[in-house]
Amino acid sequence: MKRTKISLAISVVLGLACYTSVHAQDTDSAGAPDEDQSAAVTKLEGITVTARKRKETLMDVPVAVTAFTPERVDTLNIEDLGDLGGQVPNLTIYAARGSSSTVTAYIRGVGQSDPLWGVDPGVGIYLDDVYIARPQGALLDVFDVERVEVLRGPQGTLYGKNTIGGAIKYVSRQLSPKFGGYGQITVGNYSQLDAKAAVGGALDEGGKFRARVAVASLNRDGFGRNIVTDQEVSDKEINAARVSFGIFASETFDIIFNYDWMDDQSGVRGAKMLQPNRFVPTAPPLDSRYDVRNGMPNVNDTSMDGASATATWVMNDAWTLKYILAHRSSDTETNIDFDTTQAPIADVKAFYSDSQTTNELQVNYDAGGRSRGVIGLYSFSGDAGGQVLNNFFNLLFGDTQGTVYTDSIAVYGDWTFDLTDTLKLDAGIRYTDEDKHAVVLNRGYSDGTYTTPISVAADFDKTINFKNTSPKISLDYQATPEVMMYGSFSRGFKSGGYNIRAQATAVPRSAEPFKDEQVDSFEVGSKMSLLDESLFLNVAAFYNDYQDIQLSVFTAYDSDGDGTDDAFFGDFTNAGKGTAKGLELEYQWLPAEGWLVSGNLAYLKTRYDKYIFQGLNIANEQEFTNAPEKSGSVNVEYNTGIGDGGNLAFRVGFTYQSHVVATTEVTRTADPITQGGYGLLNAGVIWRTGKDWMFSLQGTNLTDKEYRTTGYNINSALGVFTGFYGAPRQYTLTARYSF
Repeated sequence: MKRTKISLAISVVLGLACYTSVHAQDTDSAGAPDEDQSAAVTKLEGITVTARKRKETLMDVPVAVTAFTPERVDTLNIEDLGDLGGQVPNLTIYAARGSSSTVTAYIRGVGQSDPLWGVDPGVGIYLDDVYIARPQGALLDVFDVERVEVLRGPQGTLYGKNTIGGAIKYVSRQLSPKFGGYGQITVGNYSQLDAKAAVGGALDEGGKFRARVAVASLNRDGFGRNIVTDQEVSDKEINAARVSFGIFASETFDIIFNYDWMDDQSGVRGAKMLQPNRFVPTAPPLDSRYDVRNGMPNVNDTSMDGASATATWVMNDAWTLKYILAHRSSDTETNIDFDTTQAPIADVKAFYSDSQTTNELQVNYDAGGRSRGVIGLYSFSGDAGGQVLNNFFNLLFGDTQGTVYTDSIAVYGDWTFDLTDTLKLDAGIRYTDEDKHAVVLNRGYSDGTYTTPISVAADFDKTINFKNTSPKISLDYQATPEVMMYGSFSRGFKSGGYNIRAQATAVPRSAEPFKDEQVDSFEVGSKMSLLDESLFLNVAAFYNDYQDIQLSVFTAYDSDGDGTDDAFFGDFTNAGKGTAKGLELEYQWLPAEGWLVSGNLAYLKTRYDKYIFQGLNIANEQEFTNAPEKSGSVNVEYNTGIGDGGNLAFRVGFTYQSHVVATTEVTRTADPITQGGYGLLNAGVIWRTGKDWMFSLQGTNLTDKEYRTTGYNINSALGVFTGFYGAPRQYTLTARYSF
């Protein structure tokens, strides 16, 4: 590995373990001790969420949202956001192609798989209420977490653009006046060695000044190797940290400063050749789904950091003002060997950089009467750019370089009215005004030094403005104290822009802007607490009208006029329109003392109604990306007390998804990368001593199932047909000391 595994985080863990257990008796939930769970559990507890930017219980909010507490994160062995996929209805989330920390996320068939700058995601990811605009580094590792929320369906009113599919909110551990923390070590196969630690509390006797520091060092050997260089691939080497400092000046005013940092120096992820490349007949597909013979450097580095200040002022019993100022930036260097051979058929080196500044002012009203709500003002200013160097066959050399500047401002409001004691109306609206300014220069070069330009593929400096109004309205009815039913209409949109990879010489259209896309969603649902709070059922049915769908596809073209396609570029277009409808069920059931059965079932039916390609409507030939028709999970857990020894918890879990198309290729020109239906078996045992210690043994993909998540299909021009695979069987042993 490029750095030693014995990082600062491990030193902190060992240092924290030296504290005596006296401290453990003086902490609350913010100190992260494990609760004594030896008492029999006969009722399910409600979870507080902030899906509507105010605190509500999960069972009372008329929104399709799934929430995970720290205890559920431990139980389900959620190590990063990618592990949420099987536990949330109609959520597909994984590391993008050759990366370890770049995210691809889809909810109900809506998302974006292209991580290039200038292309916005379809599922918004938020870290402590701050939007992460770019996918690089956004597959967050989970440590020192307070809660993770996944909101399904368009969230255009409260969360704005680029939450057209939904939103994922990562809420880190809150500041507490009580001293506490934890240290944790995890070991596993593939030489896994992870260390996580946190410590925090008041810095003065009155608790007006509080701080918390959390660190993580996550290391694992590769699932495969480069058989030529003997270097590891698909390994993990990530360090991360968060620092929070709060000034609680009074009961009515506080200001909290946050800083987070992540450095990913993992190697590239291995891609398996799914069929021989006709240009390299001496390099047949390898047997292993992780081994490679790549000819490019094993470098795939991403660094990301962010700082924010959140001021909250309780003006009186009814009004609260909140202001969030944040700045984030990231840098990435990656090497993509599309053909996965030593031959330079399609070798790409890319550099990405991103910077963003956001401001949000919220005013919350709740006087305890028959109405409550929030109004806000939001601004985003950012620039994303970089350079991509392309080498095709060691004959064609080119680069893509430029910057996209985004300036956006929005005003929003969401208000709830109690029409009666049991009937509530919620209405909201958001207006967004956004400018996208793209500066692009794509050129061809004489050789691989990229110093002598010989042609220009695209050279433009253009600006386009987008305006959008996203309304929302819902009615919820408390039929009984245990049953709430709701119906809603909401709209979401995703920004349009310019294709930075434009090949304007061969395809002039590619330099023109693509439109923003829009989803109108109709949803009905119910949240039920039954059998004396021993059974929770959340049901949602939805219908989405999806307009101007943005798709990124690889398009082959004839670069030298000989009548044969010998090059490609990443095209970006609006496919047309489509529909998605589905049904989701989430359940938690306590069938007997000590037992818990939980999980979800999801059905999703998607279709294109219009897809114009080369002047023809090919809608009936295309399938939505990352939209399995059937998916779900079941977790069976048993908890039992062992006297003075604390508590033992056992879990067996199974997740399933049906056939899925993992890429956005046009099927009449290239077969898409697909994956048939498959299931994953997981299990775990957790021992909580009832005092300071927690020990867990976890296993994932216990049957070592082979399954593809995504891939590349550039077969017509470059003979490339490859797939990226999910993780193999893994098992870990964790020890955590809380104080």
